[in-house]
Amino acid sequence: MDIGVVFQCDPPAREVVRLARQAEAAGFSHVWTFDSHLLWQEPFVIYSQILAETSRVMVGPMVTNPGTRDVTVTASLFATLNEMYGNRTVCGIGRGDSALRTLGYQPTTIAELRDSVNVIRDLANGRAATYRGAQVHFPWAAGGELEVWVAAYGPRALALTGEVGDGYILQLADPDLAAWMISTVRSAAERAGRDPAAIKFCVAAPAYVGDDLAHQRDQTRWFGGMVGNHVADIVARYGASGAVPPALTDYIRGRQGYDYAEHGRAGNSHTDFVPDEIVDRFCVLGPVEAHLEKLRVLRELGVDQFAVYLQHDDKEHTLAAYGEHVIPALRGETPKPTPAAA
Repeated sequence: MDIGVVFQCDPPAREVVRLARQAEAAGFSHVWTFDSHLLWQEPFVIYSQILAETSRVMVGPMVTNPGTRDVTVTASLFATLNEMYGNRTVCGIGRGDSALRTLGYQPTTIAELRDSVNVIRDLANGRAATYRGAQVHFPWAAGGELEVWVAAYGPRALALTGEVGDGYILQLADPDLAAWMISTVRSAAERAGRDPAAIKFCVAAPAYVGDDLAHQRDQTRWFGGMVGNHVADIVARYGASGAVPPALTDYIRGRQGYDYAEHGRAGNSHTDFVPDEIVDRFCVLGPVEAHLEKLRVLRELGVDQFAVYLQHDDKEHTLAAYGEHVIPALRGETPKPTPAAA
């Protein structure tokens, strides 16, 4: 199992670059960032510097969307970075949340997301793409290798992931929900004639190493609020139809709204509705042994990467604990065979 890390692009940008260097030295495989230009600094500018000052980590957004930039611009950004630094980027993409809602826009449609996955991947990999009814290509792009990983929760987005995604990003670490989501993506891939085993699975969630569980919960409760934004969209569309497990949807009944000024921030004042049970299920908390126990369960479900959200008050210690204890322990183990697709 690979271990990645997710940063926010708070100023100063040099601090993000420094943490990325530290993550690579600690053995992390991927450095991801948020991509929401009204809330944080521009990630693609920072990626260039991260790539220049590291030699191994893969770098990309968790996640971008089809609405912030024209998708041909997004493809060009990735193709240029890969030409400069040797195919070390990955495109995480979803329908859009904070980047669009802070502008007063709604998330993009499933159809727009599907088209964007194909256009970005084809153009960045030197192939022609169909864009707005025309064939377009980058005559300067050759030798590119970009994977596009799709973030999804709802049934249609999960189906799309299985049909066209190179990877799947699940932003919560509940093993039961992860098993259902992974099975759904694999089934969609199989129906589309794809090899389900070829899709990479990434679980991303806050991780906080320590012994003060009450404090850790308070520092990571924001994550249940962030996930709740997506869940609210699913509930609005599907209601109590059973299209998604109640374990994902029931907890938002007390949700009273959301302030994007506090998006992804520890101490978010609009997440009191998130109970401790959800924090424990969605996040990875406690001492190192508890982290290893949960990550091993996720690995046995077929998760290829766990990406650590470090949005809390003890970033340096958690980063070091993963580098010193978690990553070496997982690297030294032989994972059990991945369960077959349901």
